[in-house]
Amino acid sequence: MSFYNDQLGGLIEIKKPPKRIVSVVPSQTELLYHLGLDSEVIGITKFCVHPEKWFRTKTRIGGTKQLHLDKIKELQPDLIIANKEENAREQVEDLAKHFPVWVSDINNLKDALEMITTVGEITGKRKQAQSLITQIETNFSGLPHPTQKTNFRTAYLIWKDPYMTVGGDTFINTMLGYGGFENVFAGQARYPEITIERLQTANCQFLFLSSEPYPFQQKHVDELQKNLPDTKTMLVDGEMFSWYGSRLVNAPAYFHQIRQEIEALSLF
Repeated sequence: MSFYNDQLGGLIEIKKPPKRIVSVVPSQTELLYHLGLDSEVIGITKFCVHPEKWFRTKTRIGGTKQLHLDKIKELQPDLIIANKEENAREQVEDLAKHFPVWVSDINNLKDALEMITTVGEITGKRKQAQSLITQIETNFSGLPHPTQKTNFRTAYLIWKDPYMTVGGDTFINTMLGYGGFENVFAGQARYPEITIERLQTANCQFLFLSSEPYPFQQKHVDELQKNLPDTKTMLVDGEMFSWYGSRLVNAPAYFHQIRQEIEALSLF
């Protein structure tokens, strides 16, 4: 047995290395795959769509906020990997009475890299985790610092009915900064509701509609563009802005791509 602190400060006793892992967070599920933990992962959520072969073959244990606790208990995991924001606290606490539950709490890139490091240590994949971190740090090194001021004033929507955006204390806000986009709602906390009128007065040059958790489509772009004629509204890949596991390797190239698309529009 070994002891590890999770990112909430809890001390977790884990049988090392774990052989029966349940992941209840999509981006961390993809990380486990990247680390080579195929046979060890026995349960995932219905939102853990990457990798596709796991989505088709692993036992699904409900959604991130509505876990099927009985099904998880039947699997008898020796490690559950959860997240403070993505999972319901009551369900995590219930599972922690029966199994080791390691909980991440990620608001920026540093938190994400610390999570990758610890997950690698817990699962016996330290070398693979460090290699991944090196790749991520190399790819992010060419991006602007997230606190750097830019001319790209941007709003980012994650939900509709009501419209919801992201505040300054979120991982998405940090990723917007690395992309060179200034979040016009950075002064807000977490995920505030906003209105069309608020967007009209926010003086944002760009409005990003995320592919998740709400699946924005072109019809939503067209609808908002009519109300925001002076703002360029566009669809973006939400996984690149909000997934904090191995997908971070590809995020910098995606941010560059968006900037190139904007420049091609001759907006700047």
